[in-house]
Amino acid sequence: MPRLTLPTRRTAAVATPRREIAQIAVPVSAEFVLMLVLNFVNQVVVGTLGATAIAAVGFANSLSFILIITLGCLGTSVSILVARAFGAGRRVDMDHTVTAALVVAGTLGVLASLLPSVWAGDLLTATGASPTVAAVGTDYFRLVALATLPTMLSAILSGVLRSVGRATSPMVATTVTVLANSVLAYTLVTGAGPAPALGAAGAGWATLVTTTVKAAILVSMAFGRRGVVSWRLPVDRIEWRRVVVPLFVLALPLGVTELFWTGGTFLYNVVFQRLGDEALAAAQIVTTLEGVFIVGSIGLMSATTTLVGRAVGRGDAAGAVAWVHRLTRAGLGTGALFGVLFGASILLLEPLFQDAGPEVRSMAMAGIAVNAAFQVVKVRNMILGAGVLPSGNDVRGVIMGDAIGAFVVGLPIAVLLGLHTPLGVLGVFVARVVEEVAKLGVFTWRARRLRWHELARSGHADDSVAVPAEGVAPAPPADAPVGV
Repeated sequence: MPRLTLPTRRTAAVATPRREIAQIAVPVSAEFVLMLVLNFVNQVVVGTLGATAIAAVGFANSLSFILIITLGCLGTSVSILVARAFGAGRRVDMDHTVTAALVVAGTLGVLASLLPSVWAGDLLTATGASPTVAAVGTDYFRLVALATLPTMLSAILSGVLRSVGRATSPMVATTVTVLANSVLAYTLVTGAGPAPALGAAGAGWATLVTTTVKAAILVSMAFGRRGVVSWRLPVDRIEWRRVVVPLFVLALPLGVTELFWTGGTFLYNVVFQRLGDEALAAAQIVTTLEGVFIVGSIGLMSATTTLVGRAVGRGDAAGAVAWVHRLTRAGLGTGALFGVLFGASILLLEPLFQDAGPEVRSMAMAGIAVNAAFQVVKVRNMILGAGVLPSGNDVRGVIMGDAIGAFVVGLPIAVLLGLHTPLGVLGVFVARVVEEVAKLGVFTWRARRLRWHELARSGHADDSVAVPAEGVAPAPPADAPVGV
């Protein structure tokens, strides 16, 4: 059985807080930056097929992300629980939590991929895609839907490895597979060498193959000879309940908030589609480019769930609060830096997207300028909404922020400015940053209400169930239906 290495006093004395943050945040950010850079390369490859292909792939992605990101809440939940168990030295709880989460994710992943893979074209049309976008994107959408299962498994295993101090392992797996993805996508989209030219569907095949390979690599890293957990199923109904209840205390509300976030993102794309295929293509370019730069700060989110979770597991409330302050301050610096770099990416539009047309590039330029100016706000929301509040068991605050920001503030403004004023596409981009400002207000208010002392006391004393803090619904019964 792999031996669990627990933090020692000597290690804690040598490592500075800045170094501890960097050990988690830098590999995670590097992993996601590489992933998004190569995804951007894939978009450039697809862009050689024209603006409609860019719009089709982007629209299909925004629809599939509703499933992938919503179900991916299990990964966040497992990361928090594993970090707490690791901090408290509870090895058996770690094994049971990870094994049960993988079983649940496997079942949900299979069920969730069936509907979109069978009725891909009908779903695209029914959700607002134009006939040309639906025709180009159907095969691609079907293939990325099938990638839901390996993507979910990868999210869980990556979170586990980061929570126990193996943050570079997921980075290695991602590096290998995204490089392979770019090569495979270029080959299959363009028909390089002996391969057939599959168009947009070629990018879908590349995604399906490489996500499956990545999941296999992470399974080996987590459960192999030098792994960090063992496959250990709960032995009876009581044991299953003890493991599954805290898992879904966090995962169910997080799933709701991810549904709100991804659903809101998709509805913005519906508004862009109403403005035309060119507007939708420009929005996809902005979103993909912004992703490359905003994930430069995403490691701080993982560092939050890991370092705060370990402090809670040790019963150290003051330590948890100190980590929150350090990480939010770090977010100000990284958000400003990557915001400037994102703004400078305007210079890449002309050489990389010549086939998209001057109108698409002009709209993308406006979107980049608006979003780059508010990068600091988005990074802070990421740390608070995906790190601090879930770690403090206030997932209701995350739901409130996402729901109010998108559906009460952002989308109504997007419809008003985008469809009923001369601002058009620029109005929709403005609405999205107004949404982020509204979310920041809600997240900041909820973060100030967290009761870290109560959470640390209950989390340290109870070896099984993380007691919900104020504002979190009680745990559902073990046999209650899972809504994700």
